[in-house]
Amino acid sequence: MGELLTTVGFIRHGITEWNELKRAQGISDIPLNQTGKKQALALANRLSVEGKWDVIITSDLSRAKETAQIISDQLDLPISGYDKRIREINCGEIEGTTEEERLQKWGCTWRKLELGMEKFTDVSKRGSDFLEEAVITYKDKRVLVVSHGALIGLTLRRLLPEKFTSTLIDNTSVTILENIENQWDCTLYNCTKHLEEFIQ
Repeated sequence: MGELLTTVGFIRHGITEWNELKRAQGISDIPLNQTGKKQALALANRLSVEGKWDVIITSDLSRAKETAQIISDQLDLPISGYDKRIREINCGEIEGTTEEERLQKWGCTWRKLELGMEKFTDVSKRGSDFLEEAVITYKDKRVLVVSHGALIGLTLRRLLPEKFTSTLIDNTSVTILENIENQWDCTLYNCTKHLEEFIQ
């Protein structure tokens, strides 16, 4: 018997109005805008020609669910589950604000204040716990996971700290993780080539 290989395709949701306004979204349930829906369709078309996926799991926030549904329709693959563990970071009191508004309200040291924001370590633990369970549940499968920028980035930094000291995850980007015998490797990071021909 060969080694078991579980592949996880991390997808960040399509863009929203708050993304474009640079407002912290966190767990606020903001839907995709029209651009976000087009991005998700461009991604779905790419995924449909790049190889078969077995499972789709998504965060329960609407911007991720909408992205997952567009992919699901295109791949003719039903969504298998909605998981709160792969929600975005809870941004507490800063949700809905821009950097300019935060500076105005709390000053330049706002990041050091206790504003109810979820700790990065707690976010990355949620993500890695989810992945550990997924590897057991979906042994030898290819699993698409539709989630959020901070959750994906912080999880990568926890799993592969030497490779990822910092991360940037773009809307509808594809990041591929492979798990062989409980060892993680990232074979594709933050790829948005499907948006190259996409007119904003």
